[in-house]
Amino acid sequence: MNFAACHLPIRTSKLTLIRNLALQNPEMASIITLMLHSPKPMCAHTHRPSNSAQTLKPIKKATIVDPKKAIGCLFGAGLALTLVVAPASASELPPPLLASSFQLTEPANALSLPTWAIHVSSVAEWITAMALVWQYGEKPGFESWKGLSWGMVPLLGGAFCACTWHFFYNSESLEVLVALQAALTMIGNATMCYAAFRIYKSSEESS
Repeated sequence: MNFAACHLPIRTSKLTLIRNLALQNPEMASIITLMLHSPKPMCAHTHRPSNSAQTLKPIKKATIVDPKKAIGCLFGAGLALTLVVAPASASELPPPLLASSFQLTEPANALSLPTWAIHVSSVAEWITAMALVWQYGEKPGFESWKGLSWGMVPLLGGAFCACTWHFFYNSESLEVLVALQAALTMIGNATMCYAAFRIYKSSEESS
């Protein structure tokens, strides 16, 4: 089969098209001739590798700071600055400014900051112990431990009485809180003793 004969009409049509354009516009005819007879396309697109094919650099893990540790560090730093910087800055003030800055002076029987820290932390620890004992009593076979958590309530009331009395600088008008604290302490000791006895009896019955 003659391939030249097959392509002859196509070539003839091309030449006819170029001849007609040459008569009308010689410059356009030369451009079309180059496009038809060029071995490679005129507008070749350069292939660029996609971003997925590129080598990805490993991402460094970010350092995560524990919020609880950060808050503890900030609180400790603030407390240290309060205890160290405040007395030093107060001692540098002249007497008139010092008197005007500390007009509301506390009485001599006021509790110091470390003493207040001990009082508040003791109450917080007692409440935490009550919650843990109650949680332990929710397990099967340990229901009697919930009674111990209830027995600790009067002692918590006594602690609140003591903190309230100290907050008002041990006022004589609130001395009833001292008697109430003593009564709640006695009641709390009795209720905790009874709760411990119930735990003992429950353990004896289960064994």
